[in-house]
Amino acid sequence: HCHLVYNRVGNNGQTISDKNIKIRNAKVCRELTEKYGLYLASGKDDVRRERLREPDKTKYEIYDAIKGSLPKCKSWNELEGRLKEQGIGVRYKYCGNTDRKQGVLFSKNGFEFSGSKIDSTFSFTKLDNRFSHIQQQSQHRATLFGNLSAAAGNYRSAFAGLFGGMDSGGTHEEPPSVNLGKAGGIPLPPASSPGGMSAEQLQRKPGESPEEHIARITALLDAAAEAMAIAAMERRRRFEEQKRRAKIKL
Repeated sequence: HCHLVYNRVGNNGQTISDKNIKIRNAKVCRELTEKYGLYLASGKDDVRRERLREPDKTKYEIYDAIKGSLPKCKSWNELEGRLKEQGIGVRYKYCGNTDRKQGVLFSKNGFEFSGSKIDSTFSFTKLDNRFSHIQQQSQHRATLFGNLSAAAGNYRSAFAGLFGGMDSGGTHEEPPSVNLGKAGGIPLPPASSPGGMSAEQLQRKPGESPEEHIARITALLDAAAEAMAIAAMERRRRFEEQKRRAKIKL
């Protein structure tokens, strides 16, 4: 590579502005690279590690360790633990005399680098946002599964109230059922009955996210449970009405 040295005083004696020089330089470098068919590096993955010298050698070792660990980590503690197993220390920078973290440093082989110096995606802010997003997703999914389990419980109760005592020819027939994973299995009532559902309705649709799938199943179960509960109450009302009429005849 080469270094360019130039005079920032123009022909009119005024200083040439260096505003947004980094962005402008990057734009010019890319244009020159494309114009003359030069090589554009695709990222750190293509860097030849065996040819690196310190401190870059250690910096790339830390980069590889963080990149390999992140997909398996949901929090700072998990990341610290995995990096510690690889001989990498983690230290935080705090805002003034408070306990609010505002930066992170990674160390190995006597060298220490801030997260942003290792890679722009490993700055404290970006990693912290990543972990916060993962935790929010986990809480959201836990809520969804809780709602699904509650809906499945209500559904099973309504099913038992409407179909629990029914049999065919004196022999109890087990209805077909569908497994909802953590929410357990549910029996399927006849398609023509109140709250009737098919196994196909409970399948995940193409392009449907897991969260959307769970929310849709929950709504289906709630609607079916309500329909079966109403039907069960109506059946009990008719049964009581028949008993009352039979007593009057006697």
